[in-house]
Amino acid sequence: MAEAHQKNHDYHIIDPSPWPLLASIGAFLLTFGGVGYMRYLNGGSFEMFGLELANPWVFFIGLAIVLYTMIGWWADTIKEAHEGSHTRVVSLHLRYGMIMFIASEVMFFVAWFWAFFDASLFANEAIQASRVEFTGGQWPPQGIEVLDPWHLPLYNTIILLLSGTTLTWAHHALLHDDRKGLVNGLALTVVLGIIFSGVQAYEYAHAPFGFKESIYGATFYMATGFHGFHVLIGTIFLIVCLLRALKGDFTPKQHFGLEAAAWYWHFVDVVWLFLFFTIYVWGGWGAPLAH
Repeated sequence: MAEAHQKNHDYHIIDPSPWPLLASIGAFLLTFGGVGYMRYLNGGSFEMFGLELANPWVFFIGLAIVLYTMIGWWADTIKEAHEGSHTRVVSLHLRYGMIMFIASEVMFFVAWFWAFFDASLFANEAIQASRVEFTGGQWPPQGIEVLDPWHLPLYNTIILLLSGTTLTWAHHALLHDDRKGLVNGLALTVVLGIIFSGVQAYEYAHAPFGFKESIYGATFYMATGFHGFHVLIGTIFLIVCLLRALKGDFTPKQHFGLEAAAWYWHFVDVVWLFLFFTIYVWGGWGAPLAH
């Protein structure tokens, strides 16, 4: 009887799980709660199903459900890996999933680059549509002082490039079963990620233009702000990998969690290089610099 139930394939049939249903509920509440939260902040109303949803609670309940689902679902995935369920085929499909996720992120940032290029290449129409008192169809709009790209932005570029190097060191250390190198490389990468976020927060606090003042500020903050959010997520991703490395979870043959984190972090690095050269350098060319 035992032989009849023996698995003779490389696929992993998971046990019944609550996570897909919980994820759907959380995403639903997060979406409509976000709309209600924004209406609440602007003093508006948002009625749905006969309920007044213009409050912050639905959003935060949805966020809590999504975070709980992420922790529980990924914990189950790690448990399945330790049990030997991640066969060669399953591991390959996990990598396909991560590749498709990063591809979707690429298209997400393409939208913000598109918005910036559309506004900068057709500056006259964009400035008129923004309904802000800036004159002249030039980019950046006349009256805008831009950030010096060779100051804090260049500093952050060096930080991210260095973090990619330390993460590659950690990955290669694991492949050679060097536990000390793995932990040190991950720790340095986490520290560099935190420094990047701190420098960007300082830059935002001292920026000479606001989000709502012009189309330049709106496109600048949307593109660089979402990148900063991805750096924050990637740093959390790496912190989890560091904690798992300290527990001895990763082996030279099985370490998809670290590999996925490395892919994501290198993607964030590449996006920043495009942001630096297009928005900070090219996008602010010829405009007065804020000191």
